[in-house]
Order: sequence, then C-alpha cells, then structure tokens
Amino acid sequence: MTEKKKFDPNNPCLFCNPKPHEIIKETEHAVLITDSFPVSNGHCLVVPRRHIETYFDCSEEENRQFRELILYAKQYVDEKYSPDAYNIGINNGLVAGQSVFHLHIHIIPRYDGDVENPKGGVRWVIPKSSQYQLPEA
Repeated sequence: MTEKKKFDPNNPCLFCNPKPHEIIKETEHAVLITDSFPVSNGHCLVVPRRHIETYFDCSEEENRQFRELILYAKQYVDEKYSPDAYNIGINNGLVAGQSVFHLHIHIIPRYDGDVENPKGGVRWVIPKSSQYQLPEA
C-alpha cells in the first residue's frame, strides 16, 4: 500500500510563482493576487516577490509597495463587489496561525450580516480575550 502524500503549502512555495490568472496587479517588489480559498467575495492577498517569512523581514520599499497594493485592492474590490468593510491581516509565525511561510497580507472584504456580531474583529484570534473588559482591581 502506498502512503498518501500530505498537502504541504510550503513545498513548493505557493506564493513564489503565482498563477497568471490569480494576478490582479504587480509592482517591482510585490504582487496582488486572488486568494485560492477565499473567506469572502473579493478576498485577496498582497505577496512580496522576495521569499520572506514574516512582515518583520520586509524592507521599507517592499512595505511601501504593500501599502500601494492594499489601497489598489480596496479600489478593485469596492468596484467589483461593493463590500461594507474590510479586515486586513497578517499571520506572522506558526503560533499566530501562519501556514504558508511566505509573507502574505490578507485583504478580506466584509459584508453586513456575514457574521452575527462582528464587534472585536481581529481580537477574536484569542476568543477568551476578545471581549472588552477591564481587569478586576
């Protein structure tokens, strides 16, 4: 019996060579692509061309181009899908939930009613600490 191979998103790296049909816009140091497993209509990613693991490894010029592509993504998604809001997020490291170890910035369009109570947004990465409560004195 042959052993079934597990999917490894890091071998080869999914983001080092994006597929042409995924590319929305490119700059010298980064590319805006559609997310292959979108959590909402219009979910896209900003990915550096250089294979770096986390946001903390990027250069100033890469960061400038990330911002340029994030702003372009908003314009693009606004025109195509008309979302009500956005979450922008980066998972930096395994414990933070990173599963592909090539930096990628999520631009996730949000739609009224897509979750019952969106209050707290990204704070929900640690559910037990997501509520706004003052520490007990």
